[in-house]
Amino acid sequence: MAEPSMRSAWIRRFHPAPEAPVRLVCFPHAGGAATYYHSLSQAMSPDADVLAIQYPGRQDRLGEPCIEDIPTLADRLVDELVPWSDRPLVLLGHSMGAAVAFEVALRLERRGVVPLGLFASGRRAPSLRRDQRVHLATDADLVAELKKLNAANAEVFADETLLRMVLPTIRSDYRAIELYHNPSALPLRCPIVALTGDADPVADVADVELWARHTSASFRMRVFRGGHFFLDDHADAVRQEIRDHIAAVSTC
Repeated sequence: MAEPSMRSAWIRRFHPAPEAPVRLVCFPHAGGAATYYHSLSQAMSPDADVLAIQYPGRQDRLGEPCIEDIPTLADRLVDELVPWSDRPLVLLGHSMGAAVAFEVALRLERRGVVPLGLFASGRRAPSLRRDQRVHLATDADLVAELKKLNAANAEVFADETLLRMVLPTIRSDYRAIELYHNPSALPLRCPIVALTGDADPVADVADVELWARHTSASFRMRVFRGGHFFLDDHADAVRQEIRDHIAAVSTC
């Protein structure tokens, strides 16, 4: 089968691995971009063909309006990803990206494409809802929240022009994830692996563990030392978790 077109505005393929047995699809956090997964892509190639998702409203898509609704975002993404399902898919999402990945997995399964697994990182289960209104906060309070999570590089906070440029996108993403809630979704047929930091201020370990409700297949969770962006400090261990999972499900 010929490979799908690489012209999609939604997909970045930094290190193409056309002979890889699986494709790893990576969904960024609120305010994040596909480039967040550049190093993961490099490390996983050629064992996995990594597709990093680029949401509208950032980097080369800065001029496009953000999508402020997770289900709508997933609807758009599934159409982009189905052509890449000529080989098994593994989905990885961090924070907001975990919710997007879950909704994409639901839609893939409805189309007969069952992923090999979903890695849900730094995000409570979709069945839980918390009254969070960061998207309604002042710019100063929004920046304070970002600093608390270490969600942006220090140079972004220091550059007032750059900060003002990215804040509308971050606010839109926060609106999308803070209004998201899906308690009635049918369980996925694919396994779920939940990853979290033991000191994450927005993803309590007990809330992350409830991802187990959202699969009829296997579930496991690994807790790392660290905060919301624990995976930056444990990149090698996270990559090994992905490799181990792919090896395990590939032999089933």
